[in-house]
Amino acid sequence: MEGVEDIPGTALYEGMTWGWESFPEYMDVLRTREWSMDVGVQLPHGPLRTFVMGDERSGGNEEATPADVAEMARLAREAMEAGAFGFTTSRTLGHLSSDGIPVPGTFADDDELFAIAKAVRDGGGRIFEVAMAGIVAHDDDAVIKRELDWIGTMAKETGLTATFIVLQHNQDPTRWRSEMDAAAKWRAEGANVVPLVAGRPFGVLLGLETRNPFRLRPSYEAIAHLSVNERIVAMRDPGTRARILSEQPVDDDETKMLGQKGLEMVLPRCYVLESGVEPDYEQDPSRSIGALSQARGVPPMEIAYDALTASDEPTMLLLPLFNYADGNHDVLYDQMMDDAAILGLADGGAHCGAICDASIPTYVLTHWVKGRSRGPRLSLEDGVRRLTSQPADVYGLSDRGRIEVGKRADFNVIDLDNLQLMAPHAVHDLPAGGMRLLQDAKGYDATVVAGVVTRRNGADTGARPGRLVTNGAV
Repeated sequence: MEGVEDIPGTALYEGMTWGWESFPEYMDVLRTREWSMDVGVQLPHGPLRTFVMGDERSGGNEEATPADVAEMARLAREAMEAGAFGFTTSRTLGHLSSDGIPVPGTFADDDELFAIAKAVRDGGGRIFEVAMAGIVAHDDDAVIKRELDWIGTMAKETGLTATFIVLQHNQDPTRWRSEMDAAAKWRAEGANVVPLVAGRPFGVLLGLETRNPFRLRPSYEAIAHLSVNERIVAMRDPGTRARILSEQPVDDDETKMLGQKGLEMVLPRCYVLESGVEPDYEQDPSRSIGALSQARGVPPMEIAYDALTASDEPTMLLLPLFNYADGNHDVLYDQMMDDAAILGLADGGAHCGAICDASIPTYVLTHWVKGRSRGPRLSLEDGVRRLTSQPADVYGLSDRGRIEVGKRADFNVIDLDNLQLMAPHAVHDLPAGGMRLLQDAKGYDATVVAGVVTRRNGADTGARPGRLVTNGAV
């Protein structure tokens, strides 16, 4: 979790009470908890493989023995019988541990994958989710074809719904279409292969409280102890500005130095998300830091410096990594128009110090339904469907997703005319003072869960009607 999902280790080992060993025991612990919303779980491949094979064999991505495979299948079925919705596996070389090693299961063979899939089906599970090989841009077409072939075959043989991530790469901006076409081909043959697409460009946020392009410069480090608001004031001083911009990062840690050099290299591709106003995630490429740098004849670092210190409140920079090769949201619209695609690609809780995708459902309404000016929009009905009944149907949640007599009373009361997404901001409320990014919204009059109001006019009511939800087989 620390390596792949950028969740601080302190938040895990200082902030959690580990009251389980088996997956059913994990679910028993969850049944004792109360939340502001319902939660459901899936069984992840990495912990399952490590539990069966041990750290050394699993972490080294050794091939599983027949006995290993049989035990993984047994435990997978046990997890589904306990109520898990499905199984998730990562096969992309982009998912590495904090030591730089591909996560357990990355190279699992077909025998292992198909045995687990059949156990998931037999135990009453529904979903087999894959972060497939091919997500990283340098994977060749043969790798991608093989991945989609086994995914489709597995879905057809087991009857499971196979979901996989679809992204547009800068290096190969049309490759995603062949992936969608392959999924459509498998669906025509009776396999339920569902693309997971994003509601906005997939990227990371830079700023004075997160990935900071000025760290390790001596004159910046001299003021780094100040609060962020005090730092902004200090950085506006002409002398301080000149010194910081003239310096280079200095540190004995080579990894930190490479990280700072990397931030400097990607700055031209960043866009400014101004504080105090609704953030614009679909800016014209002429507004990128690189384009502004060329137009004004000043270095990108100078453009970034002035942007990050322009407001009294912290400003952030958006670095789109995927789905923005064309400088607009047209590719996202085309992906959403696929008959089977669902809005299922987001890091709502992962990379909590660099990404704030939990705001994407609101963005679907504020941008795709209300505010988009650079291309087609979604109708209100379609936008709501994509956030409610469509994902509910995929996961078999027949008791919710629509406002009907007899259905669960889960809904939002929204003042659509005044619905507004605010700029992302940092808070330090994780265990041991860890930082995460939040993004507030205005215009939610009420949020109702199981008939109980959990939020009123944007404020938490303290009600916690949310419980653990299990698959329909339980």
